[in-house]
Amino acid sequence: MGITDDAVEIRARGWRTLAALHGLIEAELERSLQKEHGLSVVEFTVLDALSRQDGWNMRMRQLARAAALSSSATTRLVTRLEDRNLLTRILCEDDRRGIYTELTPEGQKLLHDAHPTHDEVLASALDQARELPELAPLVSAIYESQTAV
Repeated sequence: MGITDDAVEIRARGWRTLAALHGLIEAELERSLQKEHGLSVVEFTVLDALSRQDGWNMRMRQLARAAALSSSATTRLVTRLEDRNLLTRILCEDDRRGIYTELTPEGQKLLHDAHPTHDEVLASALDQARELPELAPLVSAIYESQTAV
């Protein structure tokens, strides 16, 4: 195996480790958020992204990027959340083609109620992952990046 092959294998191993950690965390979050609040991880992510915006709204393509979804998947998700009265769409006054999304009071409340569950499950999943030798270095790197901020 040459140096190039070694580098490729190291990157691939790093990617597999990251994917394993992501999968572990996402499964735990999905289970708890769904059970406790009737939210999927991606729904929580969208509500959370909207809550962090100045003025509480985002353009649809910004929301798609924040949720790591395609435009069509974002539109379907926004429609479901709008049907549940958790967010609303607003036409952009500057550009009638643009659509903003904004949290409703119900969406703000659900997000507020779900945040402690999210935070506790995330901490627990990271603690669990820290006990697995193959994931421990990545978890340590996550915590180290927090202290550097």
